[in-house]
Amino acid sequence: MRIAIYSDNFYPELSGISDSIITLGKELASMGHQICFVAARYTRRNFEKAGHKARELDLGPNIHFIRLFSVPMPSATGQGRFAIPFGRSAKLLREFKPDIIYTNHFGGVGLEALKAARKLGVPLLGTSHTPMREFMKYSPIRNEWATEKVLKYVSWYYNHCDYVTAPSQFLFQEMIHYGFNKPHRVLSNPIHTGDFKPVESTERKLQLKQRFGINGPTLIYTGRLAPEKHVDVIVKALAIVKQSIPDANMLIPGHGSAENDLKKLAADLGLSDAVKFLGFVGQETFLEAYQASDVFAVASTAEMQCLSMMNAMLCGLPVIGVRAGALPEYINDANGFVIEPGDVQAMADKILYLFQNTEVAAALGQGGRNYAMQFSSPNIAREWISLFERCILDVHETKLRNTSL
Repeated sequence: MRIAIYSDNFYPELSGISDSIITLGKELASMGHQICFVAARYTRRNFEKAGHKARELDLGPNIHFIRLFSVPMPSATGQGRFAIPFGRSAKLLREFKPDIIYTNHFGGVGLEALKAARKLGVPLLGTSHTPMREFMKYSPIRNEWATEKVLKYVSWYYNHCDYVTAPSQFLFQEMIHYGFNKPHRVLSNPIHTGDFKPVESTERKLQLKQRFGINGPTLIYTGRLAPEKHVDVIVKALAIVKQSIPDANMLIPGHGSAENDLKKLAADLGLSDAVKFLGFVGQETFLEAYQASDVFAVASTAEMQCLSMMNAMLCGLPVIGVRAGALPEYINDANGFVIEPGDVQAMADKILYLFQNTEVAAALGQGGRNYAMQFSSPNIAREWISLFERCILDVHETKLRNTSL
């Protein structure tokens, strides 16, 4: 099968969407399918911000790339790009001859996907990743009228797809409210389970703690440091926890627009030594940060699955999340706890409970790993292959019926 994957978020931008579609593309390519990623062209500075050299990914002979002219766009990472939808990608794709186009966003690259699917006469399958009401906070126009218009546009966009998925039912509920009516289903993002695993021994965990300059119970949050992530709730909770466990710490790999505010908050709370802001780190250090930690916490109100949380589960960490977005769909009694959004005291209580009850924490960690393994990239890739084949067949049969009328 020849699959063109369009996305407004792509390498080198630090994005869960980018990570998930690259993981999927690599898995599909390993199964013998031909993949062509269509994305915005990023600048040298965008690459440097993510710690990469300004060059294309090398993902093997089955994976190809088309980059589109783009302009800067506000985003939490400071790397956002908007591809101007001139409609050129259809011409550039003709030689690739896709069997299907798979779109992952509704912006400039997304509009390119719509145009290309029509011009090339191939099915269009889409995934909705974004809770727009939360992300409208980045818009220069921040009022209810503008938010309503954008939400209606998103539903209009996905109504032009032949089939739509999302990593949570929560997203579909929002879209249906604004007119979305296409066939759809919930389908998890793929997780590269081979990279994340529990630490092999207590001795190794202690070594890793020493490497990061910590020696007590450790909390971790990973991901973008953006306002909608509400990392301040976790930092404030740690201040309460330290009243009972003075040597408690927190690791924060990642960066974003809220980073300076969070550092100031930690300093104001007397946590400058306890909260370690690691910035952008390589894959090995990223894994070691999970393995040095004991509990994962996320207070975001804008998660549609939270891949960083799934990685934590794979590493055998119990998780704490909030009752918002898709988090309650992925956290259950076997892997962690759900609290109300913004409840600092409840967050502190759950962290303290897990730090003080290591057997419970270990059982939840094992439950989380068992749960997350079902979303491995091979499992999810097979689901996608079935969806692509079904979509291609349905569109072909519809064309035959229309021809015979």
